Amino acid sequence: MTALTLSTAGASTLRADALVVGVAKGPKGPVVAPGAEAVDAAFDGKLAGVLDALGASGAEGEVTKLPAPAGLKVPVVLAVGLGGVPEKDESYDEEALRRAAGAASRALTGAKKAAFALPLEDASAVTAVAEGALLGAYAFTAYQGGDKKDAKNGAKLPLAEVALLGAKPRDKDHKAAVERAKIVAAEVNIARDLINTPPNDLTPEAFAAVAQTTGKEIGVKVQVLDEKALVKGGYGGIMGVGKGSENPPRLVKIAYTHAKATKSLAFVGKGITYDSGGISLKPAGHNETMKCDMSGAAAVFASVVAIAKLGLEVNVTGWLALAENMPSGSATRPGDVLRMYSGKTVEVLNTDAEGRLVLADALTRASEENPDAMVDVATLTGAMVLALGNRTFGIMANDDAFRTSIHEIAEEVGEASWPMPLPADLRKGMDSPTADMANMGERMGGGLVAGLFLQEFVGEGITWAHLDIAGPAFHEGAPYGYTPKGGTGSAVRTLVRLAERTATGDLG
Repeated sequence: MTALTLSTAGASTLRADALVVGVAKGPKGPVVAPGAEAVDAAFDGKLAGVLDALGASGAEGEVTKLPAPAGLKVPVVLAVGLGGVPEKDESYDEEALRRAAGAASRALTGAKKAAFALPLEDASAVTAVAEGALLGAYAFTAYQGGDKKDAKNGAKLPLAEVALLGAKPRDKDHKAAVERAKIVAAEVNIARDLINTPPNDLTPEAFAAVAQTTGKEIGVKVQVLDEKALVKGGYGGIMGVGKGSENPPRLVKIAYTHAKATKSLAFVGKGITYDSGGISLKPAGHNETMKCDMSGAAAVFASVVAIAKLGLEVNVTGWLALAENMPSGSATRPGDVLRMYSGKTVEVLNTDAEGRLVLADALTRASEENPDAMVDVATLTGAMVLALGNRTFGIMANDDAFRTSIHEIAEEVGEASWPMPLPADLRKGMDSPTADMANMGERMGGGLVAGLFLQEFVGEGITWAHLDIAGPAFHEGAPYGYTPKGGTGSAVRTLVRLAERTATGDLG
């Protein structure tokens, strides 16, 4: 991972491959942002004019490279857009700083060291810039390099080192902000790696093994239920989805505890390591990215690891419901009835509505431990993508205040989200003449129907929220800001901040 340090050096004295400065969009052209005063002086106070002449405006995400003038010990100055100039007495938006730092890191792929002289007014800004720089410097290169021993040969490596200028290395808040950013960004990138790993290598068993290895390394308890234990335990939903594959399913529990904790959280992740749709096979053109259908489990795993490394005073248990949904002679058929771990029976009308089946069993099992709150994360429905687009996840909950809190937390950490309802009238569509309920309901409002299905398996009295990350979990377009092509690690930062708020009693 990219190294990151707080530097006491000045922008005019630090040696690096590039120096990153911020530029905002002012009413009369670009405006050089705080932190770049020494760089502007090296341009004789005309940096904004030079950028204007080159067509730069300061728009968010805009990147402009300039040859460095005499007086700087770098060959290149990289100006990155921050968007509009803040109103008087206001600071630069943290998400704008995060995206700008990410865009700069991406633009400097292949470089050994870059100095970032972006606005760092307080510890929150330090966190934002550090996170953005580290998340933007991500690349998935494990499968590149052909037959060379070094798998990274043939691939342009990410920016190797970031030096943040303008922060205070001896300030305990600034130091803590950097350490937090390093941990969170590292785990987001681990989630990205898991999502990007081809499904022939990341089977349910392989994912479970990653969790076990990591658990031993960081000292958290990991329990894995294999197919025999799942059958014996009555996990009909997980087994029903996974029995069509030669790679059997797993249910993984990863538990972090703190001696001083007074609150507990349960995170439940959908982990379909490959989703063909099963017997209800997906049409051509819809299969190629279905390795990403375990993004919810990746987010849950990564967030629990980050929480453990941060040492937060809260008990957190992650549940990874892992299965491969494949068609075969042993696969669940449309019309089959599954007896779930809860004891309820579910008629399977569509085997491609499998995520809710594995989550249902995991939600019931997690409820048995009576957490103070429970959140599931899943790439659950295409309907949510139609409703909110590719960059925003939906939030449903059985408690309005909890839903609002998660929405606010997500916005705070820079993850776009939107509160969604759970209309009671849609529940009737899942009535079945054969079983207690069906796994499908009305087509319209399909994302909400899925949420209503999951709600049936939440323990009585437990505060619960469902995050449908189908849109932002896997980015197929060109990279932007700190968001790469491929797996994004969506929801990790939201879950970590939720744990932080819970630990401090500041959940609202």
